Amino acid sequence: MKIGELARRSGCRVVTIRYYEREGLLPAPARSEANYRLYGELHVERLAFIRHCRALDMTLDEIRALLDCHDHPERPCQDVNDLIDAHLDHVAARIAQLQALEGALETLQARCREPRSAGECGILDALAHTPAATPSVPEAGDDHVPGVHPRV
Repeated sequence: MKIGELARRSGCRVVTIRYYEREGLLPAPARSEANYRLYGELHVERLAFIRHCRALDMTLDEIRALLDCHDHPERPCQDVNDLIDAHLDHVAARIAQLQALEGALETLQARCREPRSAGECGILDALAHTPAATPSVPEAGDDHVPGVHPRV
């Protein structure tokens, strides 16, 4: 099948399929005489695996490691268990960060419960004059805990 059909069958956009190919998550497809990519059921199954991992908020490196284990069924599954344990730690850290963020926003919200003018708004005043007391959020590129991966 051509890439458009693979996109329809897998629920992935064409650009995403090409990206996964460049990242080495999908094996290179065969080529037709006209140099069109030709995909098979293996690609459909692999994309389903990748999409499932992405729905679980896994990084490409985590998916790559899982695919490596999947492609070598003779290996012990302890590597898979270790990866999931580490991912659970990331999820727990993200939950803690979100709970701290929720608390900070609730505190901020409590500064202005009455209808007032924007010039008298306690929230705006706190944002303008109070040093940031928000939960620590890692910088972009620091692991993958800070946010949810976009759906691709």
